[in-house]
Order: sequence, then C-alpha cells, then structure tokens
Amino acid sequence: MTRTVHLALTLALAVAWAAVTLALLGALGPDWHGFAPATCLGSHCFCEAPRWGSLVLQPANSWSSFGFVVVGAWIMLGAAQHPGSALGTGATLWFGLTAIIIGVGSVMLHATLTLWGQFADVVGMYLLGSFTLVRGVARWRRLQPITATAVYVILCAMLIALLWAVPETRRWLFAVILLFALAIEWWLARPRRIGVRPELLLLGVAANLLAFAIWILDQTRTWCVPESWLQGHAAWHLLGAIAVALSYGYYRSERPMATSPRVHARESL
Repeated sequence: MTRTVHLALTLALAVAWAAVTLALLGALGPDWHGFAPATCLGSHCFCEAPRWGSLVLQPANSWSSFGFVVVGAWIMLGAAQHPGSALGTGATLWFGLTAIIIGVGSVMLHATLTLWGQFADVVGMYLLGSFTLVRGVARWRRLQPITATAVYVILCAMLIALLWAVPETRRWLFAVILLFALAIEWWLARPRRIGVRPELLLLGVAANLLAFAIWILDQTRTWCVPESWLQGHAAWHLLGAIAVALSYGYYRSERPMATSPRVHARESL
C-alpha cells in the first residue's frame, strides 16, 4: 500500500466513523437535559461554552476529538505493513482501535455533557493507558502473550467497574496509570527492546506534557474565551492524538527477539 493510498483510506475510514458517531448523536439528541449530567457540570466542563439546544454542545472540543480517530484509523490500516516489527498485527489493530474509541468517546462527552458521555470518554483512556502499562510490564517481566492478555483484561475490567461506581476518580486514576506506565516503559522495559527508537517515546511524552499544560490553562480558565473555536481543550485533543501516533512509532520500531525459539515474534500485547 502506497502512502497516498494509506492516507486516502485513513481519511475515508475516519469520515465513516464520524458519520456513525453523528448518526448516534442524532438518534439520541439534541435534548441532552433528559440524561444525567456529567460530573464536571458541577463546576464547569472546560472553557468552551455549551451551545444548549444544539446537537453538539461543544463543537471545538468535539470536532478536535476526531484527531484520535484519524490516528487510530491510520494505525489499523498499517497493521500488516511492518512484518519486521515486534508489535504484532493483533496488538497493532487493538492499539489503533483504542485510539478510535478514545476519539468517539470524547465526542460523546463534549457533544452531550452527559454522564454516559463522560463514561464513554474515559473508557477509551483506560483501555489505552492499560495497554501501555501492561505492554511495559510484559516486556520487563517477559510475560507470555496469554498471561499479558489476561492481566490486561482484568485490569481494564477493574478500572471500568471503578469508573461506573465512582466516576469522580477518573482523572487522577488515569494520571496514575499513565505515570506508572511511562516509568516502567522507560526504566525497565525499554532496555529490553531490540532496535527500539527511544526518541519517539520522548517526543510522545513531550507532546503529552505540552497538552497537559494547556489542559490546566483551559480547566482553570487562565486561557479562556468561551465562545471561541480556538479552545485549549481542543489543542489537548490534537496533541494527545500526536502523542498516540508517536507511541505507535516507538512500539513499531522494536525488532523481534530471535535469540530463543520460545520467544514469539508476534505478541498479543
């Protein structure tokens, strides 16, 4: 597949996901007052002013969320193009799908400002954060693919159950998962990865740090023009999508371990 074809298919798949997402919103809205509100409405749900009565309450924050969908589609469509990578086809497909889930879930939150939209938003973040954490632990401890997959499923189930029971824990819990995942990857897993490009991981971390700084400015309304299409939280989405793409490049650069016949070139996680 040429780069031009890959890009064209990526955009087509992203548009298809956008159409499905908007169709779902159209079937449920635009009266979002009939649903339980997101917990962030107790103070404010980011800087952008809600357009009450519209199908999409926060358009800038909603449309920017599709950046994750574009990146996820790009990753999934390239799953079979790198046979020399230690990141197997199955793991690549799932990694890309989690990015799409993040994007669609984020649209659901910012378009509706409902509790179920908030739930959908955080689920994708937990799926991707857990992937990063378990993949690092799996390389560090040399876990078999079936064991790593079981740990991943159990961790995701626990986090989603906690999100359902105590949604107020979502932000700090995701931050803890991501910090642990990055620490384990950098200091314990990375030295065991053959041919990996650490600069891609560092660039992803830098993008996330910049995104978080902008998120704080938006959340505290230090940088805030409520009616504008230029929103700090929208920048957070786009930088987060770039960080996911860089993380994928980092994982993809790893070469398979061929020193032992017991080591699988393709891993589930």
